[in-house]
Amino acid sequence: MLSSDTIPMQKTPGRKPDWLKKRINTSGTSFAATRQLLSHHSLHTVCRSAMCPNLQECWSKGTATFLLLGDVCTRSCRFCAVGTDAHPSPPDPREPQKIAEAVKSMKLRHAVLTSVNRDDLPDGGAGQWAETVRAVRAMSPGVSIECLIPDFGGDERSLVTVMAEAPEVLNHNIETVPSLYGKVRPQADYAGSLAVIGLAKQRFRLATKSGMMVGMGETTGEVEASLQDLRRHGCDMVTIGQYLQPTVAHLPVERYVTPEEFEHYRIVAEKAGFRHIQSGPFVRSSYHAESFEP
Repeated sequence: MLSSDTIPMQKTPGRKPDWLKKRINTSGTSFAATRQLLSHHSLHTVCRSAMCPNLQECWSKGTATFLLLGDVCTRSCRFCAVGTDAHPSPPDPREPQKIAEAVKSMKLRHAVLTSVNRDDLPDGGAGQWAETVRAVRAMSPGVSIECLIPDFGGDERSLVTVMAEAPEVLNHNIETVPSLYGKVRPQADYAGSLAVIGLAKQRFRLATKSGMMVGMGETTGEVEASLQDLRRHGCDMVTIGQYLQPTVAHLPVERYVTPEEFEHYRIVAEKAGFRHIQSGPFVRSSYHAESFEP
């Protein structure tokens, strides 16, 4: 195992290294079918809204992460490509049923649901979340559901509304280390995100998952400490990936993390007791989510 002192690091981003070059091919029939199905149901996906680098790979396999409550967020995290506005359109009341129909049409075994932050709604959209989980289960009883939830502003009633539906996986990302929250997630709270994981594990005994991005200015020691924080709060599974700047208006990349360092983080997470780990340049919250069995 590499020590923190011997891991090769690139101090400035420069050009993308070879390990971050990915060939895009959107000509496959599965990709086209997934795109057509999502368009038919007028559904949003985080794959497209957040400009995920794995969109082609996942859609070609017939998988997608469904984005609830529209595609406009009330927060303005500096890493995220999703559009922002303080007053988004009202949620679509047919959205839960449309997502359930899409899950059934795609014959999914594992459905990943996520959403924008909706701080404009009294419950943060928790009611719509619960309706969607119920609708998916009613139409596809055998599917496992992963809920990648926002923090709902720390409102426990909203968190309980979703957790009480007992998704097979409850996912909430810490995104980065605490020292960078003011720069990366100014409208969020590190301790509050850890508390979300803790509530899911301690009160509801759910399988829990979280994720973070690296390459934004954190140190190796800070990443290791955050992994330990997640384990102390009952997190079972973790994803670690390279931050990639979506537009010039977003937070710049501080450095490209080497494959050796991602392997180091994987080993650290394994020793900390996580039972499922994805650590690599292109890893995202729902990347190969079906392999994170509850």
